[in-house]
Parts: sequence; structure tokens; C-alpha cells
Amino acid sequence: MPFTPPEIQSLPSVLSAPRFATYLAAKGGDKRHALELYQWNLELSAAFFVPLQICEVSVRNAILKAIETVYGANWPWERGFEITLRDPKKAYSPRRDLQNLRHLPTSGKIVAELKFAFWEKMLTNGHDADLWNTYLFASFPHADQTSTVQSIRAQGHNSLFKIRELRNRIAHHEPIFSRNIQQEYDRIREIIAWTDPVAAGWVDKIQRVTGMIPTKP
Repeated sequence: MPFTPPEIQSLPSVLSAPRFATYLAAKGGDKRHALELYQWNLELSAAFFVPLQICEVSVRNAILKAIETVYGANWPWERGFEITLRDPKKAYSPRRDLQNLRHLPTSGKIVAELKFAFWEKMLTNGHDADLWNTYLFASFPHADQTSTVQSIRAQGHNSLFKIRELRNRIAHHEPIFSRNIQQEYDRIREIIAWTDPVAAGWVDKIQRVTGMIPTKP
């Protein structure tokens, strides 16, 4: 639906000049076209939440499977697991993230509250010895089994880093219109497919991301 003259007049100030400037610059200063791009970016960001949600749930459940195999159902309270977690002082600390949630009554509630970054950091090489050398392909049975554990684990970590960065941009209402949207979707889909190709196919059926690519204003 076309923007009305009052919308073209009011919306840029509602969105704030600094935020709208990116879209205005992309459309050569044309407010109407910039608003069309802003709306497309808004709707695309909303569409991404479907594959992003399935990706996060599938990844954390796959990683959790390996953790529970090694450390048991009470893994959040196991000292042996805690000491494997990184604890940098001036960056995100998986160890502190876990410690801050131990007041919760069940491991399931802790899993639901751990940050996406926690699961990303679980795919660093520091967990090869205790988890991935033995259990990577049990957790991700449809990853490329002709590749080494280390290369698949590294690929997974790199993909999750990029997926989390996209997720954070969307969550902070930042523009994503200049990205390669098909590539972003394919990366998310591939990680889902590592755990279950049927789930990846289902996401293909229900997602709206790729259908929006040719409608970019």
C-alpha cells in the first residue's frame, strides 16, 4: 500500500533522523523510496525470526545431547563441565553465564536462559577433547562426514558467529537490506540440516525470507 503524504512527512522523524539516514542515502534522498526500503527491511527482519528460532533450538539441543552424554543430566552443576568453559574477564564468559543461572531449579530452565553465544562458544576447539572428537557426528549426524571433526566443528562455530551477528542486528532494529539475504538464509538452513534434513525442509516450506528477496524496493 502506498505511503500517504502525511506518512511521508511524519515517519522519518518518528524513526529518527540518524536511523532513517541509512535508508535515505540508499535511495538518493527520496523519502518515499526510503520508507519503502525501511518497511521491506522491517518485514524481512520479522520473517527471519522463524528460521532463526528453529536454528537456535536445534543447535542447542544437538549440543546439549553431547554435554549430557559426557556430564550427565545435572551438567550445569558439574564442576568438571564448568572448568571446561572459557572465562575471559573483558568479554562474554560462558562460565559466568552458566554460574549466574544456577539458581534456576532445573537444567531445562537453564538451557532456555543461556545466551545464543553460549552455544556458539561450545563449538570452539577447547571442547574437542571432551566432546567433539567423540560426539560431534552423534550430535550433528547429517554434517559432512567426509570432513574432519575439527573442520566441521570450526565451520559450525563460524556459522553460528555469523548467525548470531545477524540475529543481534535484527534484535536491535538495524538495517540488513544490504546483505546477501539468500546466503544468510542458506547458512541458517545448513545448520538446521546438520541435525535433521526434514526439519530444514519444513523451514523451507514455512519461511518467508527467500520469497521477499525479489520484492526488495
